[in-house]
Amino acid sequence: MNRFEQALSLTTTQPPARRRWPRRLVVARFPDFLQSNDNSEEACDAGTSDDPIHVVRDISMLSREVEEDALKALDAVESSSPNKPRRPSAIEHWEGARVVAGKPTQATYCLILRPVDLAGVKRRSMPCFPCIPMGTAALPIEKQFVPPAAPPSWPAAGGQDGVGATFFKPSPVPAGFSVLGHYAQPNNRPLFGHVLVARDTSGTGTLLAAPVDYILVWSSPDGAGHFWLPKAPEGYWAVGMVVTATSDKPSPDEVRCVRTDFTDGCETEESVLSSHKDAFSASTLRPAVRGIDARGVRVGTFVAQSSRTPSGAAIMACLKNDAASHTSSMPDLAQVNSLLAAYAPHVYLHPNEAYLPSTVTWFFENGALLYQKGNQTPTPVAADRSNLPRGGGNDGSYWLDLPVDSNQRERVKKGDLASAKVYVQAKPMLGGTVTDLAVWIFYPLNGAARAKIGFFTIPLGQIGEHIGDWEHVTLRVSSFSGELLRMYFSQHSAGTWVEASQLEYLVDGDGGNSRPVAYASQNGHAMYPKAGLVLQGDGTLGVGIRNDTAKGSRLDAGAAGRSEVVSAEYLGVAEPAWLGFERGWGPREEYDIGREINSVARFLPRSLKERLEKLVEKVLVGEGPTGPKMHGNWRNDEKEAH
Repeated sequence: MNRFEQALSLTTTQPPARRRWPRRLVVARFPDFLQSNDNSEEACDAGTSDDPIHVVRDISMLSREVEEDALKALDAVESSSPNKPRRPSAIEHWEGARVVAGKPTQATYCLILRPVDLAGVKRRSMPCFPCIPMGTAALPIEKQFVPPAAPPSWPAAGGQDGVGATFFKPSPVPAGFSVLGHYAQPNNRPLFGHVLVARDTSGTGTLLAAPVDYILVWSSPDGAGHFWLPKAPEGYWAVGMVVTATSDKPSPDEVRCVRTDFTDGCETEESVLSSHKDAFSASTLRPAVRGIDARGVRVGTFVAQSSRTPSGAAIMACLKNDAASHTSSMPDLAQVNSLLAAYAPHVYLHPNEAYLPSTVTWFFENGALLYQKGNQTPTPVAADRSNLPRGGGNDGSYWLDLPVDSNQRERVKKGDLASAKVYVQAKPMLGGTVTDLAVWIFYPLNGAARAKIGFFTIPLGQIGEHIGDWEHVTLRVSSFSGELLRMYFSQHSAGTWVEASQLEYLVDGDGGNSRPVAYASQNGHAMYPKAGLVLQGDGTLGVGIRNDTAKGSRLDAGAAGRSEVVSAEYLGVAEPAWLGFERGWGPREEYDIGREINSVARFLPRSLKERLEKLVEKVLVGEGPTGPKMHGNWRNDEKEAH
């Protein structure tokens, strides 16, 4: 469903975090000082005193039961004779801030208190079991702290960018279908989302069931929102939550639970809203196992939990595509090409980019060489690529390299944008409900990295430089409608998903489609959704690896002849020979990172050098210059940066 009835727009008030300290049970409090009865041991034993005991109710205990016992004890003291107060039976001993009924412990106290004159104070309250004199010096706890200024007015916030979130009930629901859960989205983006509804076509009527009850997970402080978890009957799982604007429990007909054999494990994905109040959080859900062969389906619902949520109650499931073929709804080859014409990105290269992309064919035809371990004489790659060994993994026995001739070598390094194209893998994801189009770009050379130290930019020598660089973006489209849902941008060893509503678009030159834009960083070719500087490292200290992007030359992947589908396993697409080459697309670059940094950044303090060295190892030491098939996302979901 892509139409919703707005159920609730909610922001949360998030006060400054404060540590909550348990307060003491105050049996008697006086304006100045407290002192025990002179005969404290006898008083504790007898529970009597000739002096009046003034009782005030200032109780904040560790549990409701203890608090009730304490109140009963105070009532007993108040109802007794002022001159002969009887010892309350409900509380016999109290230990620090915790009331302990019955047996004494090593740190248990029984205090009989009376008001005294400041001039008559000689010692403070004395504990029994046994009685130990305490010092007379004033304690800090006897004075209440008064903040120097009133707390600031805390704005309504929560959610991404602090603007809250909105929760929707799917509406209208097609006849015969049932809602599985409500939809949630942060308020910092236009409404754009999907949630699945379901019906039972098995003829048994047992695939869906009404919840037997609802568990209240959280209510907003202003009472405007109430979050309910459906309690599924035995043999079923809840796959979504319900949000109401009143405290009335939802009807059992509001949602349906799903039979266990049609569900799969799930995990939280994106935070939608959070609040310090009761540690509340709401997050979208996705299947925990995601890949070409995985059957888990994203419902589009969310999960909410708080400190009030019973243990294990917030565990929910995703759906599972249990069909014989989970790819039956996916696009055929003609439809894949139509999707590329509609969504293949415009890729902007940096204005100062020296190392441009090329086709694989151009790379081979311009002198790329195949090396074999133990053989010093390389061989040119055959025109039909038949001499490229297939399989075997990246075992180091073969690798590719640039031409030996120095002039030719420098020319090939720079690539050939005029002939460049993208190579596309089409694959099922999320149980075949979406189709991922991984758009791969090949660069003959990945340039050296640059670091930013405060206001200074430092070239890092050979660090980050390697031959044969494969980068990609991934278009995720609905297998049912062909709608673009989101786009993934690879950035070194991980990357970022961006919703379709948040992408930058560029209208085709002929005034046709508006297609998404990607920016390739200078030298490293990491992909980003916006132009500018992205610093991988410590932004607070201004220390990190530079990723500069801007609008320079452009690779239009959607232009005629600029994209080639090289793999679609579910369609049986014949793969080119070079795709089966699993070894390195360049020699393994080995260098001493610490020595390289010392040679280019001698002026840096040792601590900064060490920080930079660790950062380089984390960001730039990854899978290496292997082909697309050797990257983890070839058969699995994209790896996200955290």
